[in-house]
This record gives sequence, structure tokens and C-alpha cells, in this order.
Amino acid sequence: MTEFRYGPVELHLVGFEGERPDPGVIQALSELLEGGLLRLLDIVIIARSDDGDVTVTEVDDQDDIFGDLVLDAIGLAGEEDVAAFAEFVPPGASAALFVLELTYARTLANRLDASGAVLLRSERIPAPIVNAIVDAIEGE
Repeated sequence: MTEFRYGPVELHLVGFEGERPDPGVIQALSELLEGGLLRLLDIVIIARSDDGDVTVTEVDDQDDIFGDLVLDAIGLAGEEDVAAFAEFVPPGASAALFVLELTYARTLANRLDASGAVLLRSERIPAPIVNAIVDAIEGE
């Protein structure tokens, strides 16, 4: 039986004003990490100047921007990932690309593998869309 070291990973690009995210963003992330549902693997800061020039900064465990957050797979966000996500950062803005492991899904992946099953497709529906659909259904 295969024992997966990591579960599925999601990349989240979180935009903010200035060079650092608001402390509330870091606090919200910390609370989710403490709950064990997620594991923070990597963080990359992407900034785009008013002229469109992109600056990329790989965050490490010693970076004081994110306090005592521990990164478990620094460098996992590859150059292609960063370049693709950088396209969404508007001129004059910055963003943090968070690489998050869905730790609860690692157990599911291990059990599916052990049973011989194969995950054929997975899809995520963004929260705003789910909420809009439910609101529309309940409004009928």
C-alpha cells in the first residue's frame, strides 16, 4: 500500500495593498493551520509595479512577514505556477501565492489507493458561486 506524504494541494492567490498582507490574513491562515485541516507548504510574494514589471520573492521560514508560520515544502510553487498566477496581479498591487495541502484529503487519497480505486476527476466550485446558487434556489 502506498502511503502518501502529501494530500491534494491548492494554490490560492491573495491580493493586498502594499508589500505585506494585512495581519488579519495571517491570523486567519494561522487559525486554519492550527485546526489541522490545512498544511502550509510554500508562500511566494508577487508584486507588479505600475509599469507592469513583476517581482517575485520566495518566502522562507525566517521571513518575519508571516511570523511563526512553518513552510513544509519551500519551492513547491514552480516558476510556471508563479508566472501563471502573476498574470492576475494588477499593476501597482501585490499578492501572496499560498500553497496549501488539504491534509484531510490525504487520508481519503490513502484509503482510495489502498482499495485499488482511482480518482478520475476532482473539481472545486468557488464559495461565491455556491452561495449565489443556494440563494437563488432558496429564493424560489
